[in-house]
Amino acid sequence: MSKQDDGTMVIEEELDDEPKSIILSMIGQLRKDMDLSRVTFPTFVLEPRSFTERVTDFMSHPDFLIRASQCDDPVKRFIGVVKYYMSGWHIHPKGVKKPYNPVLGEFFRSHYEFDDSSSAFFVAEQVSHHPPITAIFYHSPEHHIAIEGDLRPKSRFYGNSVGMLLEGYAKIHFNKRDNEEYVITYPNMYARGILFGKMVLELGETSTVTCEKSDLMFEVEFKTKGLIWGSYNQIAGKIKRISTKEVLFDITGNWQTTMYIQGRGEYASDPIVLFDSSKENVVPQIVACVGEQEHNESRNLWKNVTKAIVESDLDSATLHKTAIEEKQRDDAKHREAKKKRFIPRFFQLEIDGYYHPKLRLDSIPDDPALAKDEITKWIFTKPDDSIQDFAVPEDDAVVLAAAKHQRRAS
Repeated sequence: MSKQDDGTMVIEEELDDEPKSIILSMIGQLRKDMDLSRVTFPTFVLEPRSFTERVTDFMSHPDFLIRASQCDDPVKRFIGVVKYYMSGWHIHPKGVKKPYNPVLGEFFRSHYEFDDSSSAFFVAEQVSHHPPITAIFYHSPEHHIAIEGDLRPKSRFYGNSVGMLLEGYAKIHFNKRDNEEYVITYPNMYARGILFGKMVLELGETSTVTCEKSDLMFEVEFKTKGLIWGSYNQIAGKIKRISTKEVLFDITGNWQTTMYIQGRGEYASDPIVLFDSSKENVVPQIVACVGEQEHNESRNLWKNVTKAIVESDLDSATLHKTAIEEKQRDDAKHREAKKKRFIPRFFQLEIDGYYHPKLRLDSIPDDPALAKDEITKWIFTKPDDSIQDFAVPEDDAVVLAAAKHQRRAS
């Protein structure tokens, strides 16, 4: 990372000669605007976690969402949801890295414990490989908050940059607000400078948060830096009435550090801080040890690759990564030979063209204790009908070795 003239940090990385030569040889086989979903990337560009876990970055500040759901004023409630959404972007790996491409049927599950003794539960599953689709579900029974959606990343080659187009959606439900819904779309991500210059991670284009019931919409442009002018990580957004297009608030700043909100018209005000990443704590998620995980659970599935990457053993990382990818191809051939169709475990494709949780939101009890019991059984039940035990300490030698190396490196 490096510091800009205004004091903010930029996510960047400079490759050594060997990695750069590998990228150059790989790029020689690519065409501009080519879909990269079937391209195998070298291990040195990988972040040591799967995309199924990477999506939990958006759950880093769930307390914002809890506080938003408790606001009686619909405008303040909407601002709280916007704050929650914008707070998820500052989490990032060291350098310009991409997460592992999840294999079909891979899943990641976790839960959260909050200061008020309430909880939340999360599961993500890779429901399609070509095209890649990751479906997600989050639920906080005590606060009657649910999130569902699917992410459909598409990678494109643009010459000196690679883009990840984040298609798909997420929908936030405030069930105690007469099932008030907030529909979210995502910006694109770009790795610049893969041929010359330093590699830099940028967000670009426009994303939205929409609540039709409240007649409110947030539209934000993630600005990319120009060749000569401009700064990295800047945003310009507006909260406005859907029906009249009247702008109520402007939101500006840096998505990685500090963002500001300023009211207009009846909400006129001086700019105040909406979010400051240096002053907010990330709420940690709780994940069972790999001994309690199934074979296709993300951390267990990729543990050997993760260990090799954190130890900078790229040959071993490539070996283990290739083994996982070969097994996925073999499994696909086996299903094709048997004329079997892959059926996701937690999600199903519905008539709207998106994946939704098989545990239907309208079937979850209103009583928090009953809801917690039902969601826990649905997400954390293992093939032997036991429930994942989060109290079991980690004793896997591979995971412990990787964690030890990461502590030394930090």
